[in-house]
Amino acid sequence: MLETLERSAVAAGRAILDIYNAGPAVSYKADTSPVTDADHSAERIILADLAASFPDIPVIAEEAAAAGHVPDISGKSFFLVDPLDGTKEFVGRSSDFTVNIALIEDGAPVAGVVYAPALGILYSASAGKARKALIEDDRVAGDHVTIGCRICGDRPVALTSRWHNSAETVAYLADHGITDYEAVGSSLKFCLLAEGLADIYPRFSRTMEWDTAAGDAILRAAGGETLTMEGTPLTYGKRNQRHDSDFANPWFVARGKP
Repeated sequence: MLETLERSAVAAGRAILDIYNAGPAVSYKADTSPVTDADHSAERIILADLAASFPDIPVIAEEAAAAGHVPDISGKSFFLVDPLDGTKEFVGRSSDFTVNIALIEDGAPVAGVVYAPALGILYSASAGKARKALIEDDRVAGDHVTIGCRICGDRPVALTSRWHNSAETVAYLADHGITDYEAVGSSLKFCLLAEGLADIYPRFSRTMEWDTAAGDAILRAAGGETLTMEGTPLTYGKRNQRHDSDFANPWFVARGKP
């Protein structure tokens, strides 16, 4: 399965880069978040690949969900897809945008792929193992390298959202004496934790499950964790939430080895 997800993410990434280089057409959703022709093109590729290879596994994809197409996932494994995470990065000509595909079982992300096409870096995870590969000419260049979280030292390094930072995040860093931090876009923050390049990622602003699932799968396989403010693991497949919409996440803190 993981090889199929990797190939699909890389193919979607190629379509995204073609549009990136040509200049994307941008529109805006009801929540004022941007969406481009690259989002739609990449999602069509991924949905076709998943339907062909795993026809019995339902898929929750960001743009399809926004259009009201949400399959029944009760009691089932399912895929979560964000075809272009970090659309603001993409529109702003930054390199911090990714393709995210995750498999969810019993509410937990058990496999995932995060591909950063502008960087040529592919992260993936399954069966409790996280790995990284470089992509050249739409192919893996060399071997996959196993990655893992580092043990946090006396001066933890935090990652924050470039576009969605908040006063609560600033307060959390101050309360925990964290002075070293870097703003990064998209699900790459999870991957940098998984690779042992940073220690903690507090998120006190809105995210959706497709934003986090693939990166969370990679972080967990690398020995890290993503916890809610109640100290419980972030779960997936949240429907009929009393105080929020379907598939919306609560605030969380992702971290490597404490």
